[in-house]
Amino acid sequence: ERFNINSPKQLGVILFEKLKLPASKKTKTGYSTNAEVLEQLSWQHDIVAKILEYRQLVKLKSTYVEGLINVVNPLTGRIHSSFNQTVTVTGRISSTEPNLQNIPVKLEMGRKIRKVFIPQNEDYVLCDADYSQIELRVLAHITGDENMIAAFKNNEDIHTNTASRVFGIEKNEVTPLMRAKAKAVNFGIVYGIGEFSLSKDLGVSIREAKRYIEEYLSKYPNVRQYMHDIVEQAKEYGYVTTLFNRRRYLPELKSSNRNIRAFGERIAMNTPIQGSAADIIKIAMVNVYKELKDKKMKSRLISQVHDELIIEAHVDEKEQVEEILKKNMENAACLKVPLSVEVRTGRSWYDTK
Repeated sequence: ERFNINSPKQLGVILFEKLKLPASKKTKTGYSTNAEVLEQLSWQHDIVAKILEYRQLVKLKSTYVEGLINVVNPLTGRIHSSFNQTVTVTGRISSTEPNLQNIPVKLEMGRKIRKVFIPQNEDYVLCDADYSQIELRVLAHITGDENMIAAFKNNEDIHTNTASRVFGIEKNEVTPLMRAKAKAVNFGIVYGIGEFSLSKDLGVSIREAKRYIEEYLSKYPNVRQYMHDIVEQAKEYGYVTTLFNRRRYLPELKSSNRNIRAFGERIAMNTPIQGSAADIIKIAMVNVYKELKDKKMKSRLISQVHDELIIEAHVDEKEQVEEILKKNMENAACLKVPLSVEVRTGRSWYDTK
């Protein structure tokens, strides 16, 4: 049967009346076919996965293909984004008109969009330098947790290390699934994740997610202490600070609404970590820029995407640029654990990944 895949009403009829898939309550406008509903149905029929894929491709085409073509400068043939220093509450630099920090990377089709970002001519390449797990390294520094610090100092895989501790097995027994779960817990803790959100991320019960969090906090006791202390500090002073003394005020903690207060507590836990990471990369940016300028190099810094810096490097300066990036980024802050940076070079942004 033919139907318009772009029509939620027609799609609802196909899914819930013709195919008899379980539906949420029908409203005056028809059945809901939003992403959340479809993701819950994806295991029940093959067509659902195809619809989700189609929507992703439509989004890629409209936002990142047609959208980027429309903002190419006719004189330079380049896209000139604006980078904003004081827009985000976290302290991260943001990118607008267009946003070049949200070019999709999870899908291979999305990653291929990066192929259109190339140097000005054949005499140049792109050097992309990316911090490895900078927020977890900042967490290790701030909490002073010996287990976490040891893992980073010994250059161990932190997610495998966490999986080993949480599941009580040897590191060589950790499966890819266990590592993936540990990775979700590692990054979730940084954002003050609760058992409900973690259970949704991992597709496990709330009870199991709660057990993962408790096991994690028991294996990294200083992290638990930090989470308690930073919230109490925020309540006392009304703000938290990054490692570089940048403050974020938290009026949410005084709200009469319990959910807003809980949100404020998560911000209190996360801001010193994410905010400090943002400060570090800004320091690195300044130092990289200064060195390129002082040495009168042809290469120049052209973009920043959260934890990574991108330089358009002259081929004669490639090795020097790679060295400048690695040196300045890894030495932007003196932490209890080493900062680690990987530099990749390619003829397009896609090739650097």
